[in-house]
Amino acid sequence: MAYTTIDDPSAYFQTTLYTGNASSRSITNGGNSDLQPDLVWTKKRNEAQNHCVFDSSRGVGKILFPDGTDTEASSPSVVTAFDSDGFSLTADALGNDNNETYVAWQWKANGGTTSSLSGGDIGITTTSQANTTALFSINTYTGTGSQSAIGHGLGVAPDFIMIKNRDQNDSWFVWHHNLNNNQGLELDTDVAVVTNNGFMGNEAPTSTTIGLGTGSDTNASSEKYVAYAFSEVQGYSKFGKYTGNGNANGPFAYTGFKPAWLMIKPSTAQSSWFMLDNKRDPYNTKNIYLQANSNAVESTSGDKDIDFCANGFKCREATGWFNDDGE
Repeated sequence: MAYTTIDDPSAYFQTTLYTGNASSRSITNGGNSDLQPDLVWTKKRNEAQNHCVFDSSRGVGKILFPDGTDTEASSPSVVTAFDSDGFSLTADALGNDNNETYVAWQWKANGGTTSSLSGGDIGITTTSQANTTALFSINTYTGTGSQSAIGHGLGVAPDFIMIKNRDQNDSWFVWHHNLNNNQGLELDTDVAVVTNNGFMGNEAPTSTTIGLGTGSDTNASSEKYVAYAFSEVQGYSKFGKYTGNGNANGPFAYTGFKPAWLMIKPSTAQSSWFMLDNKRDPYNTKNIYLQANSNAVESTSGDKDIDFCANGFKCREATGWFNDDGE
């Protein structure tokens, strides 16, 4: 675990809400610090529509859809700039439909400045931009089809990894440090853990590399990929696990800080990725949720209650989404 001190988390992550106006415009963040985002994840809240991911390494004209297997899209144009404290939009309905409501989750990497990582155990030359304080990096590479490894630039082993094949309709590969090195989840589906040596070649991530197998999700020959890598930072980010008890007095999950953004996935059961944040639902008990694997409208449910506490979160319902007994 990394023990980097972050005095103001809003310098590295912010959630921003806005209402579309169908005109070119800029979205300005409201945190204590200015945040120029390098990863922007948006979702229309009041209508069914794809989640959209943009990043400053692939460039403003490139879109990926977390809830689908679609290849990278370059049309329509949605995000046109990563600004000094937010981002700019076109009038396109994916991100700025008139009078529709949106959420934008934003992470800072290295201001769009990348470096080339190669040599040593890095078998595939990687274009990386890494934030070694918040321990988040964006890494692009071209697959080889042979077992190898990419660099990630963090200086510590990643705890959470998401990889998407930009050229093919493959699922998003997700790895969490509480999974085995030959296991993974799919961000765009609700399936339980999948075992496949093709994901990471059954290799544990190191302080410099992420291993890759021969599967098309992570390393098909001549196909382009993006890998988002995160490591824990005390007081800022946490990638953990807990076991459900099937009781309204549900488990408490310790993070060491009050969460601002939370995503939960049952690991051995078929169930959606459950997403909460403190902007769409600022007061306890929280139950306004989105699903990372679905384009569904934002929902509110009294049987999906969670409290954000000073040092973690508390499950308040006996629900299969996040509190099945023994899950």
